[in-house]
Amino acid sequence: MKRISMLPACLALFLFSATAFASPQHDDSSMNTRGDHVMGFDHDKTTHHFTLSNSGGAIQVQANSPSDSASRDHIRMHLQHIAKAFAAGDFEDPMEVHAQVPPGVPVMKDSKSKISYRYESIDRGGTVVILTHDPAALKAVHDYLRFQIQEHETGDPLTVQ
Repeated sequence: MKRISMLPACLALFLFSATAFASPQHDDSSMNTRGDHVMGFDHDKTTHHFTLSNSGGAIQVQANSPSDSASRDHIRMHLQHIAKAFAAGDFEDPMEVHAQVPPGVPVMKDSKSKISYRYESIDRGGTVVILTHDPAALKAVHDYLRFQIQEHETGDPLTVQ
């Protein structure tokens, strides 16, 4: 009889364990909180876009409000930092934001001499243009940008446009 009464408890424990293992390592609010800290601006006041191109792609962030000069200035500082850090093979910021190594990063680190990162100021923010002619590096850049599109739920195309 005791074995039968333990069945519901075991079943509940199994279902709880399965749910825990199926859950993502982080939820959107945790990622956004980490991102706000790492990037220095509020994700609710800004918009991210990631685009894939035949020669690499781009990371773009803009303040949602034209009058939000504080967000604009923080975006510009952050993206200038990102362009320099990525060029040096330093991907600590995205790893901290996402609590994992994003796809493509290991190859992007190894291929740092084959990839260029150029910062550009734009209206209300900035862009990091990523360029490479190396096929393996290009695939890594695209993998990285696709991951960002999915993680940040930007709705940007996952294919080269």
